[in-house]
Amino acid sequence: MMARPGPALSAATPAPRKHGCGHRRFRHRRNGPGCRRLWPRRVRESEPRSPPERGGLTSAGAGGAASGYGVVFWASQYKRNKERKPVVLTGLELGTCTTKWTIDYLSQAEGSKEVKIHVSAVPQMDFLSKNFVYRTLPFDAFVRRAAEVKHKEYFLTEDEKYYLRSVGEDVRKDIADIRKQFPILAEDVHIPEYFEKEQFFSSVFRISSAGLQLWTHYDVMDNFLIQVTGRKRVVLYSPRDAPYLYLSGTKSEVLDVDNPDMEKYPLFVKAKRYECVLEAGDVLFIPALWFHNVISEEFGVALNVFWKHLPAESYDKTDTYGNKDPMAASRAIQILDRALKTLEELPEEYRDFYARRMVLRIQEKAYRNDCG
Repeated sequence: MMARPGPALSAATPAPRKHGCGHRRFRHRRNGPGCRRLWPRRVRESEPRSPPERGGLTSAGAGGAASGYGVVFWASQYKRNKERKPVVLTGLELGTCTTKWTIDYLSQAEGSKEVKIHVSAVPQMDFLSKNFVYRTLPFDAFVRRAAEVKHKEYFLTEDEKYYLRSVGEDVRKDIADIRKQFPILAEDVHIPEYFEKEQFFSSVFRISSAGLQLWTHYDVMDNFLIQVTGRKRVVLYSPRDAPYLYLSGTKSEVLDVDNPDMEKYPLFVKAKRYECVLEAGDVLFIPALWFHNVISEEFGVALNVFWKHLPAESYDKTDTYGNKDPMAASRAIQILDRALKTLEELPEEYRDFYARRMVLRIQEKAYRNDCG
């Protein structure tokens, strides 16, 4: 029976009850044995641990095969949805990776090939302050260290955290592609085919220690975060809340989104918070420009698949990470910087007046009219 998408979500939505097949509500839902009906579930967010407003994410059962309900739901609700909001897809056929990728299997499959990793003495990695170091380890040794809580061998401290983000052979020229960097493991993965083959950009293999939290940032391409093993909590913010996130390039200065420093970041209270928990086998669609902060609640392995939502010529051809602004946006920012430099020729009173006029003109010409 085909599932039907539920209505819009809000923080006041009651939590759905457990039903006969053993499905749980959105944050932890799994397909029960023999259960043939997959229903999108609504979610009621937990009480805020911090002032920012919270919202809920939609969860959609994908029905297993790529030709099933998942494609219908994807096409009707998200691919053509102007809002392009995040959604968690469950029940997808992801291959044997969800059962095979144990610590022992991972270690044996790719052996002692060297990998470059992030190592941090604290759980919260901050790309802006660079509170981590890069080190190199054999892959099998890295996997076993990342799975540990306390380390007998370590670089910084006995409880240091590890993070692997795969990269191309030459980071300046090559994209991350699990088929090239980890070919044996790639054979175990079935990537959901919800985009055209020519749109594919990269497949980033990730391994994280339990407790690791990554900085808040946005990407310029759509992507799937496929949680293969372990459990992650993901906090997201709409692109429209960019004014409240204290940006430095593509990253937010607000790292601790659960307990933000409201004296330092007073506007952060205005940012509406969306949150979900990914269990093994869940897939989170993160639309381009949506900010996300990822917390690994357990040691886990994930795969990020990025694809080009815009025409290929829109993107910077030198971008191997998928985080450089589209070419037109980069040109517009350069023009704006020149305009601001020109305003410096005016006295302060005039500079303030014409800067406000520029803001109004940008709002009139470039802001979206809908209020979703």
